[in-house]
Amino acid sequence: MAIDRERLERDIQELCLRKDTGKAVERALQGYGMEIMRLIASVLHNPEQAKDAFSLFCESLLKGLPGFRWESSFRTWAYRLARNACYQLMHAPSGRELPVTSSAFPEQPQWHRSDTRPWQRTSVKERFRALRDSLEPEERMLLMLRVDQRLSWTEVARIMWDLDEAPTGAALSRKATALRQHFQRVKTHLRTRAIEQGLIEQEEAASARTPSPEEEGPSP
Repeated sequence: MAIDRERLERDIQELCLRKDTGKAVERALQGYGMEIMRLIASVLHNPEQAKDAFSLFCESLLKGLPGFRWESSFRTWAYRLARNACYQLMHAPSGRELPVTSSAFPEQPQWHRSDTRPWQRTSVKERFRALRDSLEPEERMLLMLRVDQRLSWTEVARIMWDLDEAPTGAALSRKATALRQHFQRVKTHLRTRAIEQGLIEQEEAASARTPSPEEEGPSP
């Protein structure tokens, strides 16, 4: 069932205005929890680390929501928290203790690990997925945000903004432009690898038209 994001955003904001942070977090995780977990799993590729990153995301959400200024949608801000949680886990020493319990949050999906190596799978779809999985974590996140979640370039730039201070409009525009250019390079790289692996014909790639909406995502 599709999420009514406008209503979800209103619900979260109204609960925040009432200073009911606990209910706001619960409502947010009801609506966005599964897609946040999918993003984290796509970036980290490690089931246990992904669970830890989601717990860290929840911790950041609880701590940060009272100070959220609604300069972007809640969803965009939540994705930024998830991105930061992924990067913190990737660079943190093992054995980090997470103070947040999972009892108040939606049940996490099972993280399935196949014993079949990616290139031993016969499905072309699986082979394309393996190509995408071979990218760097930041590149996988870029594709996930832009193609799968269909976020605008401005939203993607906010999520992937590297500094603590909020960006100016001009800085955000420059970041969006840089990410869009990187996105094109990633697509070119994937197309080249797909040709090398025989997933698409070189003539087909050479004659390809402007990317479809499914490839390119929404307008800025």
